[in-house]
Amino acid sequence: MPRTTAARAAALALALAATAAAWIAGAANGPSRGDPAAGKALFVKNCILCHKANGTGGMKITGNPSPDWTDAKTWADAKRSTDDYFRDCITNGKVKSGMVAWGKSGQIKPAEIENLIAYIHTFAPKKK
Repeated sequence: MPRTTAARAAALALALAATAAAWIAGAANGPSRGDPAAGKALFVKNCILCHKANGTGGMKITGNPSPDWTDAKTWADAKRSTDDYFRDCITNGKVKSGMVAWGKSGQIKPAEIENLIAYIHTFAPKKK
């Protein structure tokens, strides 16, 4: 059965949207390419209540205290010090620790999340 021009256009639009969504999802994996200076402004506005201005964290909202990003032990945890993990935490939140789902709620956009991740890295102890 031949397709109408409108049906073809709709199918093409759907295919393009699916391709774009896959590309965006893939681009949001791996190391962050965000801007730490832009991330600092967001951090000051949204994050210091729980993570403190100096990144030492320790605030206990529910079960687990917020991480100390100035501690080498935090960065040594291969599971919890990756940009993918930070991205997941900021986007989806962590109920057990009281972490807000900033990305899922739309309060912080994906590019801003990348900036926050870049800023979080500024707290890491310098390697000797």
